Amino acid sequence: MTYHPKSEFIRVMIERGFMADCTDLQSLDDILADGVVPAYIGFDATAKSLHVGSLIQIMMLRWLQKTGHKPITLMGGGTTKVGDPSFRSDERPLLTPAQIEANIAGIRRVFSAYVTYDGSATGALMIDNAEWLDGLNYLSFLRDIGRHFSVNRMLSFESVKSRIDREQSLSFLEFNYMILQAYDFLELNRRYGCRLQMGGSDQWGNIVNGIDLTRRVLDREVFGLTSPLLTTSDGKKMGKSLSGAVWLDGDMLSPYEFWQFWRNTTDADVGRFLKLYTELPVEECDRLGALEGSEINEAKIRLANQVTALLHGAEAAQAAEATAREVFEKGGVGEDLPTLELTQGEVAGGISIVQLITRSGLAKSGKEAKRLIADGGARLDDAPLTDAGLMLDAAALSSPIKLSAGRKRHALVTLAP
Repeated sequence: MTYHPKSEFIRVMIERGFMADCTDLQSLDDILADGVVPAYIGFDATAKSLHVGSLIQIMMLRWLQKTGHKPITLMGGGTTKVGDPSFRSDERPLLTPAQIEANIAGIRRVFSAYVTYDGSATGALMIDNAEWLDGLNYLSFLRDIGRHFSVNRMLSFESVKSRIDREQSLSFLEFNYMILQAYDFLELNRRYGCRLQMGGSDQWGNIVNGIDLTRRVLDREVFGLTSPLLTTSDGKKMGKSLSGAVWLDGDMLSPYEFWQFWRNTTDADVGRFLKLYTELPVEECDRLGALEGSEINEAKIRLANQVTALLHGAEAAQAAEATAREVFEKGGVGEDLPTLELTQGEVAGGISIVQLITRSGLAKSGKEAKRLIADGGARLDDAPLTDAGLMLDAAALSSPIKLSAGRKRHALVTLAP
């Protein structure tokens, strides 16, 4: 039976592929149709930026605001001190309070590209759970909150069970994480009237815990909604590229490299990604996703432009496309390519091509760079590179050189005056 939503938000979630599970879809739909609903997603501050793997959740918050509701971006200044064990094989490294604070500052910049923080009824809120977690009294917390949790039930959650089944250690510190996340929902409801928690489907157990705790302690009905855990059509985890994480912060990954990640989308993923990561009408996403042959490449450029414009602005998207066309179609040297600038001192005695490939980010190590050359995947100014022992001096670098790894990844090397 097909469900026909009353609220625009639930309709968007279902039509565009954001919906995996919901605790009570009909009741949630009713309250969303009835007025402004505050809803949150939590983000732990484990790095100075979020990466593409978090973008599906960020887009859910964006759609929430666009359809007339109030997004809450909850920063895990408190929970990051513990670390989420969900579906991890090992314990997260612990960060210092200073590192966490610096990470939160970086993540704030990313969010402001997607949601509007202001004092209006639907203005987004950014809240740090350290606000209530840092000052907790342990004994009071155990007595008032801990008594509502069954250890038997906690052990049955897939995120915990998978660790235990593999006989991998799960520290008591990590085991507390789900209690703290449940407590977040209770406090957000108590302080800000939050009625809905959203997240990836790996957070289902944590979300259900929060709903149950809020009902027991405050006698209030709240809801949970999860999105599918996204993998690409070839089974890879979303958010990773050959050269590492695809960061949303322009200082950690240039707009050109971000654009290029989306341009390199597999044909089978284009239609689905257009629905999830752009605001193009669903019919247009389906039309573009159904294109074949060389036409699908124009759909990929449309995808790259739309996603890059949302994060970095329309000008950055246009510049990235112009650079790509210059590099791929004309064989030229685009101004926006990632650039390695060398000093005169660094090249005084010559510098190896292997070092240049590694330092420009086209390979993670010298060994990988040598393998790239041996396999015929490296080029220097569009000519195949065959000599891993090649040395370049200042004269060779008097004008910029272009290095390439495969057909789609490029970098410039320049020499400072």
